[in-house]
Amino acid sequence: MNTKAIVAKKRYGQNFLKDQSVLRKIVEAMPKNDHKIVEIGPGLGDLTKYLVDVKSVEAFEVDTDLCKLLQSKFKEEIVTKRLHINCGDVLKAWKSELIDKPYDLVANLPYYIATNIILKALADPMCKNILVMVQLEVAEKFCANEGEKAFGSLSVITQSVGDARIVVQVPPTAFEPPPKIDSAVFLIKKNRDRDDEDFEGLLRVAFKQPRKTLMKNLSQTYKKDALLEAFLELSLSQTVRPHQVSTDYYHQLYKKLI
Repeated sequence: MNTKAIVAKKRYGQNFLKDQSVLRKIVEAMPKNDHKIVEIGPGLGDLTKYLVDVKSVEAFEVDTDLCKLLQSKFKEEIVTKRLHINCGDVLKAWKSELIDKPYDLVANLPYYIATNIILKALADPMCKNILVMVQLEVAEKFCANEGEKAFGSLSVITQSVGDARIVVQVPPTAFEPPPKIDSAVFLIKKNRDRDDEDFEGLLRVAFKQPRKTLMKNLSQTYKKDALLEAFLELSLSQTVRPHQVSTDYYHQLYKKLI
């Protein structure tokens, strides 16, 4: 199948990364280890060709046309088992673990499901590192620190399991077709498991209305007396905003409220 005959499909949020310098930066930023690589949304295989030179890759592609293209393009790598392509919806295949061995997620993610995929990867005990391209705005939310405007529940969840940083910002011109927004590659190095859904429930309440005080938001769900006591014990101001409270304080708050 001719690569030029492939047209990006809007329903799959396809924007094919073509900038070779960005592709190389992704590979250079990969953590040095012996983990398998999982690539979600390999598209035309522009990143895949770099990845299979480094490690064995488990790829997941929902677009049947692209699956055929990839199977033709990477015949040798498939035969030598450096690449295995799963055709279908990765979210339907993803239970608590996507594959049964330690892996790093390295991918230019489809923007419409990027956040969902990253949260699944953060919760997957087999996923050890996450190196992905997403919208810049989403990358900033995962990588933000307390006090920053972008700091929210995604930032706290990320800091609860590891360390995150933006590797490189990427302009629309790096893609074909170019998206209408800037993108970014970011890396999360995990060092703990994410396994407490109740804690994340507290975060959803805490950041539901970011411009209101944390006390006001939490009082919609938690008893005011318990909140007043917890805030006093932690020396938290009743006028503090959700983005001004550190991840550690959110965990302490949660322990006092459950």
